Amino acid sequence: MTAPLGTFCLVLHTHLPWLAHHGRWPVGEEWLHQAWAQSYGPLLGMLARLGDRGHRDLLTIGVTPVLAAQLDDPYCLHEHHRWLADWMLRADDLSGQRDATLRRLGVHESRQARQALERFEASWSGGGSPVWRSLADAGVVELLGGPATHPVLPLVREPVADLALATGLDDHQRRLGRRPTGIWLPECAYQPGLEKVLDRHGVRRVMLDGPSLRHVGASTSRPWLLGDSDLAVVGRDLDVTYRVWSPRRGYPGGRWYRDFHSYHHESGFKLSRVTSAALPAHEKAPYDPDRARSALAADVDDFVAVLQRRLTEIATHDGTPGLVVAAYDTELFGHWWHEGVDWLAALLQRLPRAGIRVTTLDKAVESMGPTAAAYPERSSWGLGKDLAVWDGPDVRDMLDGQTWAQDALLSAWSARPTGGLGRDAHLDVLAEEVLLACASDWPFMVSHHSSVDYARARLSGHLADVQAALGRRAGSHDDKAQRPFGDVDARLLG
Repeated sequence: MTAPLGTFCLVLHTHLPWLAHHGRWPVGEEWLHQAWAQSYGPLLGMLARLGDRGHRDLLTIGVTPVLAAQLDDPYCLHEHHRWLADWMLRADDLSGQRDATLRRLGVHESRQARQALERFEASWSGGGSPVWRSLADAGVVELLGGPATHPVLPLVREPVADLALATGLDDHQRRLGRRPTGIWLPECAYQPGLEKVLDRHGVRRVMLDGPSLRHVGASTSRPWLLGDSDLAVVGRDLDVTYRVWSPRRGYPGGRWYRDFHSYHHESGFKLSRVTSAALPAHEKAPYDPDRARSALAADVDDFVAVLQRRLTEIATHDGTPGLVVAAYDTELFGHWWHEGVDWLAALLQRLPRAGIRVTTLDKAVESMGPTAAAYPERSSWGLGKDLAVWDGPDVRDMLDGQTWAQDALLSAWSARPTGGLGRDAHLDVLAEEVLLACASDWPFMVSHHSSVDYARARLSGHLADVQAALGRRAGSHDDKAQRPFGDVDARLLG
């Protein structure tokens, strides 16, 4: 065999905030059910099938602790099973319509729903952790950890960052049987000095967005040491990543793919294809799964060619085979882009035949080894590549609320009786409420003008819970069943 042209790492970030018991439709638990049925289930099922055929080290995937908790939660499992059954019944009703086009699309939807229900009952009914763990134990994927509730670490007090990281990594170990050495930095947000916090929690690998490295003269074609530490950092290659999905273009916008934004009002299903971005929803043509499959094959060919050109450029410039990292939200595949999981399956099998090594971040860093340091500045993968999505003028009041909650926790921690080593149930509840309030999701949604009222109400509710926890001792009215962890240890503040 000839030497590979270079190495490709696909990194997926799997995250939703705590949605259980916080609304159903159109925002709330519906998000969890859609992403679970359309992304997580099909994706992990596809990876399991490739693993059964001998494929290993296919990709790196992170699942945030707050999402992992929901995928294991008995209430969420029960509600998801019911949601899947309802999806199947509604699809069966559509498949019996007199209109031939509706009937054809109903058959397609019914098939998808039945497969999802069968997959859940066969593999997921005992929780998500066994599914993730089986893939990691078999060496099919590398799993990343992360801080508990997905806070933007540069915007939280250092003791709260310690609490979030320790809680998240401990939770990962309990659910998945191993403590992760690689994590997904929420929003790829970094500021100098964060590597010291990560280092004391045993983190060895992180990823930043490409501009974070390129801005300081470091390429994305190799791993680097992060600042004055032994942590390895790699950068997302935006030119390659954006070929699939970017703020303005990407394969899911192709005219033959199912349109994410258009709903059939009577059934609630998405029955149109993209057709043209310029057309209003009611003028879009009906979805055609066969034509979508043809488009998918062409887009696999295109991505392989793009990656080959990029790796050839790197090898020519550096004189040695290089690295390309592409990273996306997991929910892009299957949920946002209906055909995305099938595209991934075809791509992962095609790339080795095209002379490209496919592996995980762990294996890439191990084989390539960082030999020089990079010193990124404060940055993220958000719009503008700074932290304005989470600390800009439109959300400054939200950040102020999150900061107040952290300071209240730290004050309560400082005022605890000295000399005792035991846990304080009151502080534990307060700590979990603060972690929920500090999730990055609420300001993100406001900055992106997405379900703004829901996001602001969620943060206000969590801040009210913090205020309530400050004024009472923990007792029977503190319902652990309605919190993601239920056993946060405030002593992890330090």
